[in-house]
Amino acid sequence: MADIAAVPLTPASPPRGTLARAERFVWLTARVLERRLFARHFRDGAAGPVETALEAYRNDDGGYGHALEPALRGPASLPVHTARALHVLDAVGRCDARRAEDVCRYLTSVSTTEGALPAVGTLASGGGAARLPGSLSATAPVVGLLHRNEVWHPWLFRATDFCRQAVESLEAARPGDVEAAVLFLDHAPDRTRAEAAAGRLGRLVRRERLVVLDPDGSGHAPGALPHDYARTPDSLARAWFTDAETERSLDALAAAQQDDGGWPARRPPGAPELTPGALLESRCIATIEALRTLTAYGRLV
Repeated sequence: MADIAAVPLTPASPPRGTLARAERFVWLTARVLERRLFARHFRDGAAGPVETALEAYRNDDGGYGHALEPALRGPASLPVHTARALHVLDAVGRCDARRAEDVCRYLTSVSTTEGALPAVGTLASGGGAARLPGSLSATAPVVGLLHRNEVWHPWLFRATDFCRQAVESLEAARPGDVEAAVLFLDHAPDRTRAEAAAGRLGRLVRRERLVVLDPDGSGHAPGALPHDYARTPDSLARAWFTDAETERSLDALAAAQQDDGGWPARRPPGAPELTPGALLESRCIATIEALRTLTAYGRLV
């Protein structure tokens, strides 16, 4: 009863402040995993409870399923769920070699001969992994996180080569491809090559107008904002944008907090339309990520 009383369902007045409003939203709507993550990031919570909550989504094959990525329901392991698990482990400093070994074993089993992982929608629709083409958007975030945590595995060598070639050959890119490419380049082992590729990619983003630089402008189409590419100030993508463009982007991110305290969800490329339950779970993830970005830029005090 004490836990329930700590977050009244019908307070006399709504909490004030970005973090307080978000905290109420998370405690009233989130899964246990996101509650633990919020506590870890913003309330000095421990990493152990996050790991315990994440373990419920792990399968015997080393991958993760059970709607860890809310847009894709069902128990089966999928690369997108496994990428989410690695993101969680990295966020709490627990993505070590022991845990990565099982994950890489699963990733090897579903990757192409080049080491690439299939796109979200293909495995979810029941296709056989061996017949599916590799996807930069599915592979690059996983490879980047493993390099960030200094993990090495035979599969990772092939996957890294795939990502390098895919990033350096991008021409008609989509925002999702660029976001994934940045997550790889920010942690790729050959820093000189990564920085050169990032410079080329930034010029492509601006030339092809793959970013909304004036979110307050009238008539602009929805799309990626600078902070979607440069999630932290030390990202290679931060150099793509001026200080003023970055500040406008962060203003738009802060203003996107909704009346209930949460942020709107982003659907993964290729994922089906979100059900009401999946939408709410996805919003909790989006809320934590928005708060982390604002914190990284010193905008959440």
